[in-house]
Order: sequence, then structure tokens, then C-alpha cells
Amino acid sequence: MKITNAEFIISAVGPAQYPDDGLPEIGLAGRSNVGKSSLINRMIMRKNLARTSSQPGKTQQLNYYRINEDIYFVDVPGYGYARVSKQQRAAWGRMIEAYFQDRDTLRLVLLVIDLRHPPTADDCTMYDWLTHYGVPVCVVATKADKISKNHWQKHIKQVRSTLGLRPDIPCVLFSAETGQGREELWDMIVKHTRLDENNEIDEEPGGNA
Repeated sequence: MKITNAEFIISAVGPAQYPDDGLPEIGLAGRSNVGKSSLINRMIMRKNLARTSSQPGKTQQLNYYRINEDIYFVDVPGYGYARVSKQQRAAWGRMIEAYFQDRDTLRLVLLVIDLRHPPTADDCTMYDWLTHYGVPVCVVATKADKISKNHWQKHIKQVRSTLGLRPDIPCVLFSAETGQGREELWDMIVKHTRLDENNEIDEEPGGNA
């Protein structure tokens, strides 16, 4: 897909604020500070559209990014951050569950996992919840650049085993630093959103995330 325009639209806290234009949406789920913002920036070849932060738990709303007037990336609050109050975690949980269950335009959820470590209990819970409710999911094992290529398959096997991934659930090896897995992930998104497969992805000069 040729990236001609990418913009932040809104930080939404409920359905009344969600866009109503009917465009397909790709949700991004994962623990706090796993690198969802960096993934978005690499996918659209922009440096700072999605704001990255060293402070876990900073994303507290559903952040909508519109790409080419064709699709939204929706960054949801990260989970597993202990310093957030129980009440706040519960509120986020209700918001996220309602979005994943009820949003008609949601086409796919990218479950972002840190390849360097086994999936956490929260990762497993999120995967089980998504598959239980029949939400299409693709696991994205990010930070692949932090591991030797010789160990990639070992870590992918660990991710699949710990999550209990079904054979039909894809797991994409990804690096926001090198772009590893970017083309494969776009192919997955095109498949689920029925965007024009003949369009080419525009590589913006100097646009590394």
C-alpha cells in the first residue's frame, strides 16, 4: 500500500468519540511499553506520528491514526502496568473489551509481544479472550533486532507454545528498527481489510521509525 497520508485523528474514551466514517480498523494490543507506537511509525514510515514514551501506562485512550483515508490503526491502552490503580485498570479493561467485542469496523487485532521474553500471563489472557470471542488476531513478535537471527525460531516457538497459538493464527517476526516483517504485516492487513493489493508501499526517504 502506498502511504500518501497518515495523521492522528483522536484520543477516544468511548463509542461517542469513535470515527463514524465506516473505515476498517486495525487494533493494536500489548503490554505497556512493548513498542506499539514504534510499530505504527515503522508501518507508515513516519518517525514521530505515534508518540513513543519511556513511561509505561501513558496511553489511556484509544488513539486513532488514519492512513490514506482508507484505514485506521487504533492503539489501545497497554496492559500489565502495576503502578496504574486497580480502578483505572478496570476502567481500561471495560473500554477495551467493549471496543473489541462491539466495534463493527474492527477487522484485525495485532497482539504485540516482546520476542525476547516468554509471553506474560496478561499476554496469554488477551490472546485467550480475543480467540474466545472470535476476534481475528495476528501475533506480532517485535524487537527481533535484539536477538540473533540464529535464535529467532527458538523464540518464535516459545511464543507459540506459551500462548497456545492455533496453527491458523499467524505470528509475524517484526522489528521497528530494521523493518523486518513490515511487508508481511501489510500483506496481512490488506487481506483482512480488502485494500487494493496492487498498490505499492511508499518508502519515504529518511522515514525510519
